[in-house]
Amino acid sequence: MDAETGTDARGVAGERGQLLNVAYRLLGSLTEAEDAVQEAYARWYGLAPARRAAVLQPGAWLTTVTARVCLDVLGSARARRERYVGTWLPEPLPEAPEAADPAARIVLDESVSMAFLVVLEAMTPAERVAFVLHDVFRYPFAEIADVLGRSAAACRQLAASGRRRLGERSRPPAPLAERAAVVRHVKEAWESRDIPALVGLLDPAAVMTADGGGMVGTALRPVEGAAGIAGYMVAIADRAPGLVLRLCDVNGLPGLAASQGGVVRTVAAFELNAGRVDRIWVIRNPEKLGPWVREEE
Repeated sequence: MDAETGTDARGVAGERGQLLNVAYRLLGSLTEAEDAVQEAYARWYGLAPARRAAVLQPGAWLTTVTARVCLDVLGSARARRERYVGTWLPEPLPEAPEAADPAARIVLDESVSMAFLVVLEAMTPAERVAFVLHDVFRYPFAEIADVLGRSAAACRQLAASGRRRLGERSRPPAPLAERAAVVRHVKEAWESRDIPALVGLLDPAAVMTADGGGMVGTALRPVEGAAGIAGYMVAIADRAPGLVLRLCDVNGLPGLAASQGGVVRTVAAFELNAGRVDRIWVIRNPEKLGPWVREEE
């Protein structure tokens, strides 16, 4: 007979939200994060009942296994992304509906912003695991060492290296109200095809990066400069009759979702510098927009 009681089983299942939060930050993909968490649970329930009963902290065990699965995925992902058509961007998260199961929600904070996740992509897999587990989730290096198979001192150095990478590229985030106002103005200017207004809202050195995954038409290289981006945005609107723009949260921050025929085709996240948009991340790969399509239904 299974040694795990109903109460214990509910306790283990209650770890799912925390595991998803860890896995999404490690992988930048909700789909891959869900797969990693499912694999961790499969390994848990694959243990003999006596072995499960001997685990004093199932949550810690599941976190360790999830992180190890993510480490393996990150290693293989590098090779896959080298073959990716265009630029690979993290999978955008919509705001969770109020009715969503709290235990299965991704906590939306600065550590899931598109800017933060893009910087994480520049880290090595080991740096990313050490940095995320320690700096974001406050796991001690002794536990991280068990995940990475390295000493606690080596894990401390990996986290410090990841921190330096973040520090080189990060800056204090703009206040939420300022972000929301600028994105609203971008929406209005885009809808009215007002190129001068768009140029005024963009930093002169702004960069727009798009991810279509080779599945839909999009710019394969970053579009640079306010005028170039504004012209590109208007050209997109002209080629997509019936395009509907909606203000929304993208990974917890103000963004835009563009729908056509009631289906979300594009999600855009924005980063500000001195009151102007200086980075735009555009996700058009339909495989990354599943949660957004369901949101529209």
